[in-house]
Amino acid sequence: MPDLNTLVHYLLRPINRAVREFDLIADGDRIAVGVSGGKDSRALLDLLVLGVDIPGHYEVVAVHIDGASVGLPALAPGLESWFRDLGVAFDISPLEVSPQEKLPMDCFRCSWNRRKALFFAADRLGCNKVAFGHHADDAAVTTLMSLMYKGQLETLEPRLSFFRGRFIAIRPLIYLAAKDLARYARARGWVFPPDLECPRAGSTRRVQIEQFLQTFRDKELEQIRVNLWRAGQRDINRDA
Repeated sequence: MPDLNTLVHYLLRPINRAVREFDLIADGDRIAVGVSGGKDSRALLDLLVLGVDIPGHYEVVAVHIDGASVGLPALAPGLESWFRDLGVAFDISPLEVSPQEKLPMDCFRCSWNRRKALFFAADRLGCNKVAFGHHADDAAVTTLMSLMYKGQLETLEPRLSFFRGRFIAIRPLIYLAAKDLARYARARGWVFPPDLECPRAGSTRRVQIEQFLQTFRDKELEQIRVNLWRAGQRDINRDA
């Protein structure tokens, strides 16, 4: 395994490529980074704090949506300690659900509620952009799910406007593979609690497709990711 500095340089290259190609970060931005507690969102925050190559200056605020009150893993105490060690501004907001919401929530409703809470926090914190830790494997899975279950070619967009331009959602890790982020987490010595996973993890369609893609060899998987990304991007550009 390369040393940490070499690995950081290796990972920042595709991040900087995405930032340039899709105009993800600009001078003066204040970015709310959604940190769930997993390796992807932690790596995103870590690498954005280290700094991407743009002219000017930007700020990051770590935002964790705490779902302990609705039965999700209680990660806030450990993350708060890490945020302080990292020296980054942070906010921990509760995941609130309506009284009519059935528990446990399905994945769609949980994701919807978490994203809603994240945007509310970003607004309160004066952020103009919200960063998500989705990577190239996530984009490939999303494209396959869209094709298989909706009959459409849709993928994760690296940059997307919300609420008439009030927020721009960005995905700086879109060119990075999950295995590279896992390698970074190991190099940083991060230890994740055994109860990190959602109680419903392992039983969703997304997980089934992730497991299917992992049956391919690295070289094959790399080409599959590229092909799915290109197909999804062509569909986005055609509809633009």
